[in-house]
Amino acid sequence: MIRTIERGAIRELQLDRPPANALSPELIVSLRNAIEQAPSQGVRALVLSGSPGKFSAGLDVPLLLGLDKPAISEFWPAFYGLAGAIAESAIPIAAAITGYAPAGGAVLATFCDWRVMADGDYKIGLNEVQVGLPLPPVILAGLRRLVGPRQAERLAVGGEMMSPMEALRVGFIDEAAPPEKVVERALEYCRRLLALPAEAMTSTRRLARADLVALFENVEPELRRVIELWWAPSTQTQLRALVERLKKKTS
Repeated sequence: MIRTIERGAIRELQLDRPPANALSPELIVSLRNAIEQAPSQGVRALVLSGSPGKFSAGLDVPLLLGLDKPAISEFWPAFYGLAGAIAESAIPIAAAITGYAPAGGAVLATFCDWRVMADGDYKIGLNEVQVGLPLPPVILAGLRRLVGPRQAERLAVGGEMMSPMEALRVGFIDEAAPPEKVVERALEYCRRLLALPAEAMTSTRRLARADLVALFENVEPELRRVIELWWAPSTQTQLRALVERLKKKTS
């Protein structure tokens, strides 16, 4: 589910779960392990990418709706654990957003150090509200850190999906690039950081991201609420309606 591509001191982790790199429990665990293990393997920076046109479709809702309560109670801490692993990574992570990135796909990018997105007919955004899920506080805080309070309110409450140029305008991404250049631009960002004096860069990066890391402290009450809301009848109705719409699109 993840292709590992070695690029010198930089490792590209390419999501490879067809058809749309939707986040299953297995993919979430695998990606977290790959991120956490990389520094001890001599990797100095990571690029997180997807397949052409499809970064990640977000959570695999059809699969998750088939899970029982114990499995969902394991899933959400695992998802938070992945987001936290990105935020807390000891080495820089650049997101090479190769295409569509709704919901969970946008969450992965939110907690990276830097984001470049393919310029084209693609969308990115935290559209959880549109599919019946309240945006979790940790994710809202990450969004607010990127775009500021007013834009975060607009994007989160409306579940807005943005074009690459709109995402660039509001500060959700750092750069838009031709699709064939997205991974290379992410690699160039990492190379620029790695060319700096290592201790100075690492120490300053750690200090600059301390507020992001702090978001994941004491998240247990939030997780309990997220799991409770997942099982709310209104949420389940909206999610099942989403799955039916997806089935019609693919039939």
